[in-house]
Amino acid sequence: MPRFRFTAGLIAGLFATSAIAAPATPATPAAPDVSRRQPQIDKIVAEISAKRIENYVRKLVSFETRHTMSDTSSETTGIGAARRWIKAELERCGAGTPLQVAYDSHISPVSARISRPTEIVNVVATLPGTQDASKERLYVVSGHYDSRNTDVMDATGKSPGANDDASGTAAVMELACVMAKHKFDATLVFMTVAGEEQGLLGAAHWAKQARAGNLNVAGMFTNDIIGSSRADDGRIDDKQVRLFAQSIPATKEMSDAVRQLVATGGENDSLSRQLARHTKEQGERYVKGFKVSVIQRHDRYLRGGDHMPFLEQGYAALRFTEPNEDFSHQHQNLRTENGKVYGDLTEFVDFDYTARVAKVNAATLASLALAPAAPQQVKVRTDQLVNDSTLVWQANAEPDLAGYRIVWRETTASGWQGSKFVGNVTEATVKLSKDNYFFGVQAVDKDGNVSVATYPAPLR
Repeated sequence: MPRFRFTAGLIAGLFATSAIAAPATPATPAAPDVSRRQPQIDKIVAEISAKRIENYVRKLVSFETRHTMSDTSSETTGIGAARRWIKAELERCGAGTPLQVAYDSHISPVSARISRPTEIVNVVATLPGTQDASKERLYVVSGHYDSRNTDVMDATGKSPGANDDASGTAAVMELACVMAKHKFDATLVFMTVAGEEQGLLGAAHWAKQARAGNLNVAGMFTNDIIGSSRADDGRIDDKQVRLFAQSIPATKEMSDAVRQLVATGGENDSLSRQLARHTKEQGERYVKGFKVSVIQRHDRYLRGGDHMPFLEQGYAALRFTEPNEDFSHQHQNLRTENGKVYGDLTEFVDFDYTARVAKVNAATLASLALAPAAPQQVKVRTDQLVNDSTLVWQANAEPDLAGYRIVWRETTASGWQGSKFVGNVTEATVKLSKDNYFFGVQAVDKDGNVSVATYPAPLR
């Protein structure tokens, strides 16, 4: 079986503007319009189809079970048939585009949820970036195509997995097929992964490979249980999606970077929280009337998802999940008890809602892949007792860079409250106290595409 291999290329304001001091240049150039909607992103979002997503979900359900240890030889049932269909469909829709589709597989040994050595196969579609300075920067989006019943070891019983997680898999397939027709500066990786229900096995394998290969994964999203707008009590909420974003990792030992966040009160400025701010802003800009509700936790209680192995490898990673879950339609054997239907069936999926979540993904991924990289080596000078704040950073390498903007917020605020474009410089002073505000620096290109913000470390 062919396997996905990393190529050599991949490895290799709102407040007063007078608060900003003039930079050490003759004049600050006019700021690009960072609030305008990008026509390319509007086009991508408009192309996301609820009907195609529905067709993908129904096809995945038709394999009866996609349990990780289910049949791999049949052409009509089991996880083997499902992954071959996913790969063929991605190849079909990516024909004539640069989209590269391949398997990424490994053998998982016997473990708590694997009774025999089992091949875990991810289907990976890579859309290479077109800008030399950006193409080795990766953004990953995933959904898991395996399914399960009440008994996590039941590899033969019918397990449709329509919402968990054919919905996420279908969204990722739709994203790949639509976005393959467009060009981006950075590289996009669309993954449908296996082994999630058995312990996040497929995602963990890919994330470990990425870290071992020193890949620059600048952000990762997983879409898991994004298919229903109806809660277990019958309430309908189709106007928002939850976005889970980790602060600092709960580990016995802190890395230097994490220790620095804690020391400066920046627990809410982790890589994942910065990515979440960007996702909320872009998602709500392009999907009107739809809210991205940032949940400041790594995931729900008693549950986990494929973003977690990426977090463990030190990458920024987030999880999309519907606002109110109905647990009678998750991890349940198909049955009816006292008139109540149990099981993860297609009839409980809201395809229009799923498409809106996919549109949020599309807008965010496109904005990230079109924008410059987040600035590096950002620091705030702390060597003098002064009431303003001077930030310094390393220059970006993108040829279409217009400059940088400083963003800030009060220490009790979750989102950025003010901003100022300071031009193509590597140092700027803000007439706001570093003791009273949190700051970030963003890179801006000439089209107004903005990077994720970088939190400054103290510079003495």
